[in-house]
Amino acid sequence: MLVIKWIVIVVLTMVLSVIAAGQLGLLQGTVPSDLGVHQGKLKGLSSTDNSVSSQAELYPEHPQRQYSTIAPLALRGDGAATVAKIIVIVEGMEGAKLISSAPDYLYAQYTSPLLKFVDDVEFWFDPAANVIHVRSASRIGKSDLGQNRKRVEAVRAGLASAP
Repeated sequence: MLVIKWIVIVVLTMVLSVIAAGQLGLLQGTVPSDLGVHQGKLKGLSSTDNSVSSQAELYPEHPQRQYSTIAPLALRGDGAATVAKIIVIVEGMEGAKLISSAPDYLYAQYTSPLLKFVDDVEFWFDPAANVIHVRSASRIGKSDLGQNRKRVEAVRAGLASAP
């Protein structure tokens, strides 16, 4: 019985320590230095299951290509109008913070409520393909438990129902 008591104490201490680290901002990771559009591409794929990208097909040999693949967003009006609608959608989402925007590009950060993990999300109007390309990636961790895909699909649903 004493052993079980100590195991419970140790596990609770570890859990509380992780929560405290998150609340102190120690689990945020660092802002990637290579975000943005470079030669018609958003940042490449992550090396683990913690990102999605509508440009995954540009990396056919990447080991995470299949996991990362997500469809681009369809336009709702022209490119600038669609990006403006996405801004409204993103600003209404829990944990979202708009970092920068232009008529053809949007960068936002999403912070999880408990552990304060930060994900970087980019939207870019590609005039050649006439779509909005998107990339959403967690800064740390090996898996995002599907959160980046859910987030992009929530934006897609919001865009489809936008006036």
